[in-house]
Amino acid sequence: MLVPRVGASRIGLILSPIIAIAATLAVGTALIAAVGVGPLQALSVFVVDPLSSLRGWTEVVLKATPLALCAVGLAVCFRTNVWNIGAEGQLILGAIAGGGIALLAPDPSRGWFVCVLLAAALGGAVWAALTAWLRDRFNANEILVSLMLVYVAQQLLLWVVQGPWRDPAGFGFPQTALFASGARIPLLIAGTRLNVGAWLALVAAAAIWLLLARTVIGFQLKVVGLAPIAANYAGFSARRSLWTALLVSGALAGIAGGLEVAGPIGQLTSTISPGYGFAAIIVAFVGRLHPVGIVLASWVMALFYIGGELAQSRLGLPSAITGVYQGLLLFFLLAADSLVMYRPQFRPAATA
Repeated sequence: MLVPRVGASRIGLILSPIIAIAATLAVGTALIAAVGVGPLQALSVFVVDPLSSLRGWTEVVLKATPLALCAVGLAVCFRTNVWNIGAEGQLILGAIAGGGIALLAPDPSRGWFVCVLLAAALGGAVWAALTAWLRDRFNANEILVSLMLVYVAQQLLLWVVQGPWRDPAGFGFPQTALFASGARIPLLIAGTRLNVGAWLALVAAAAIWLLLARTVIGFQLKVVGLAPIAANYAGFSARRSLWTALLVSGALAGIAGGLEVAGPIGQLTSTISPGYGFAAIIVAFVGRLHPVGIVLASWVMALFYIGGELAQSRLGLPSAITGVYQGLLLFFLLAADSLVMYRPQFRPAATA
């Protein structure tokens, strides 16, 4: 059985994500080897090959960008004890809102992408506000509400790309017309797909760190999350904290969606995210709900995405391999954290 430790080791809490990542790579490589692929070859495809060229590095950073944006927003919610599980839906609504503005962009135009990102942030925040309102007005469970709204958002995306916004010259495919050049996110490095969204993600992480560590609002959010009774005694509004956390989280997820459709995709399609909003939950906890840790964790998760794609094309593995690595990472993180917080205690077998 497990019994609580007197005090959790700070070093253990820091090393726990590192141990979880190492265990994920080891077990994931062993699973791949079990289907007939050499372990060194599998490890090379997942870890070495994506980082063997400038293009590989930029692709990893490109995928880390929406993960970091969603995860730092989720960190605000989780620190406030608001369990937002719907960042995927907020990302999709941000993509729809930003995509709608991008379709209105004149060609030629300059700087229209700023309007796209503002609309995307508003779309994500509005979608998160639905969860906040239902929790605030009817005391609905935000876990269920935010999760169910993901599927509503997916159906709304399908409707707009198959109906009113479908490209008439697109041969019937569920997609909009390509966005005008002025509505596209500017590239950061010529010859690659990496855009200025990477800098925006770093700015967002720094802003969230300042919010939580250096402002009164951030202090109130953390107190409401850690000690709601003490927060109520001090006059901190749990209602205001709920709305603040969800609106910030939704806006950041919406920006992530806007960066995707106005960046590497360049149009609205029926699928715009491979599950960034859900993977960001793992990223947030691997990063210990700290913006710096989240940036590093998002890079690791992005490496798993790129490695999974290479494993499909080079090793013939199924597309589910990325999900396997994500599941292993979450499992080992929970296991490592449990051993940090609790210690095993073995009872002698009872004798007759």
